[in-house]
Amino acid sequence: GAAMLRSLGSLLCLWALRLPALPAGTGAAARGLDVASYRERVRAMFYHAYEHYLENAFPYDELRPLTCDGQDTWGSFSLTLIDALDTLLILGNVSEFQRVVNVLQEGVDFDIDVNASVFETNIRVVGGLLSAHLLSKKAGVEVEVGWPCSGPLLRMAEEAARKLLPAFQTPTGMPYGTVNLLHGVNPGETPVTCTAGIGTFIVEFATLSHLTGDPVFEDVARKALKALWKNRSDIGLVGNHIDVITAKWVAQDAGIGAGVDSYFEYLVKGAILLQDKELMSMFLEYNNAIKNYTKFDDWYLWVQMYKGTVSMPVFQSLEAYWPGLQSLIGDVQNAMRTFLNYYTVWKQFGGLPEFYNIPQGYTVDKREGYPLRPELIESAMYLYRATRDPTLLELGRDAVESIEKISKVDCGFATIKDLRDHRLDNRMESFFLAETVKYLYLLFDPDNFIHNDGSVFDVVITPYGECVLNAGGYVFNTEAHPIDPAALHCCRKQKEEQWEVEDLMREFYSLKKNKKFTLKRASDHGEGEGAKDPEDASSEKGGEKRNSKKNSHSLLSCPSQSFNSKLAVLGQVFLDNT
Repeated sequence: GAAMLRSLGSLLCLWALRLPALPAGTGAAARGLDVASYRERVRAMFYHAYEHYLENAFPYDELRPLTCDGQDTWGSFSLTLIDALDTLLILGNVSEFQRVVNVLQEGVDFDIDVNASVFETNIRVVGGLLSAHLLSKKAGVEVEVGWPCSGPLLRMAEEAARKLLPAFQTPTGMPYGTVNLLHGVNPGETPVTCTAGIGTFIVEFATLSHLTGDPVFEDVARKALKALWKNRSDIGLVGNHIDVITAKWVAQDAGIGAGVDSYFEYLVKGAILLQDKELMSMFLEYNNAIKNYTKFDDWYLWVQMYKGTVSMPVFQSLEAYWPGLQSLIGDVQNAMRTFLNYYTVWKQFGGLPEFYNIPQGYTVDKREGYPLRPELIESAMYLYRATRDPTLLELGRDAVESIEKISKVDCGFATIKDLRDHRLDNRMESFFLAETVKYLYLLFDPDNFIHNDGSVFDVVITPYGECVLNAGGYVFNTEAHPIDPAALHCCRKQKEEQWEVEDLMREFYSLKKNKKFTLKRASDHGEGEGAKDPEDASSEKGGEKRNSKKNSHSLLSCPSQSFNSKLAVLGQVFLDNT
């Protein structure tokens, strides 16, 4: 069993990379697509956006490309800079990577009175910092002696993640959607969170636990995943929003898109990253239910989670990640068929509208925009690694042409408000530089270090033996931040021995006769608040978690009103008028 899963895991990570090279003259080259020139256009696209962000928007979270200024959106942490950091390295820019690492160390503070989305802060901030931390040696940064088990970016990632922990203090273990970074959960906070906002932590939190030696992160992420699993319907589906106090489903639409998407993604990626059979079998069971109830002619619809009846015959642009996920579990044929459906929508509009009515073959009212999302390009990148089918490069070409033609402005690239008349919105989401540009570049750069098939690697000497890094098999978090799965095995031993010493010391001084308590593991940089006072540490997960003052911000949490409607995404409720 375990051996099989291990080999499955390495296969999943690397199978797509072990294909024989195609003979010269086949495929896209024969169709006249100059991969190198598109790669350079993507690079230029990155710098056009990045330089204008630095010039006009930094230190705000995001660039406003129509007015050439900046705004805070998901918090106040120079978000675009954190999100774009690993993209710099993938483009080969080590000097700017090094400069930004210094800027972030000096400038970013998470001790702020800001209501933040637990989900977004995790995938963009914690994920971006972890990925940059693990890539920093490759980028020529002078790393600490204990790296990769310590380092300034890792400490920042841990600090950000600790700010999210109070959200998980619920009877079900499913987190609130919003947390105040200073005070914890606000008193009036809505208990309704979307499924993705509950099930999208295992990649970042398990990585943190393995690197820092503090199990609390992986524990809360697993508990949340299992709570969703426990609350699936009799026919094996999960809905869109759930009450994290009562575990009652508030929005009962089941599908693979907005509000649910990355929960399924993280079951697969968590299984690969952690070599975890249980997570994979959970996904495969969901996969069967999804095929049985929501799949029609290689499209996926929304259905009622208990009855399986169709509630919305809609394709959402966020669902375009699904073919990439199917390719990760080896189901390439089905993945290609669904991808080609989605690609026809792209060709119809020059982008993917947020919602597309499948029977009518047209956009849904008020959902005609394309905010430069990465999902279809992401799937194309995975499928191209697996098949080398030139059609996938053609999607990449179309995306470059479209984004340049419709969305490029003097100050960057603007969200497309309406694909029918090409009106723009004054926003450039941080995922444009974190994901869209990165996946495009990786699609056109077959020799990028990210695509390493294990034939080259770095060996890092730690006090506890050798550690192999950068051998490939990277697992991308849902914001396209690559995590090196090998890094998770570098730090374990050190921590266990450190704990043994702590345990011996504790016994020796018998701090509290016959009172059992768990010490919050002090991380490398000695920030173990739990270590100061046994009373404080008696809560199973350590100090902060007892602070369960609750708190809210409508824009940022998944939901912002009570749900009596068909489906809600990021607080906007869609009535069934399709």
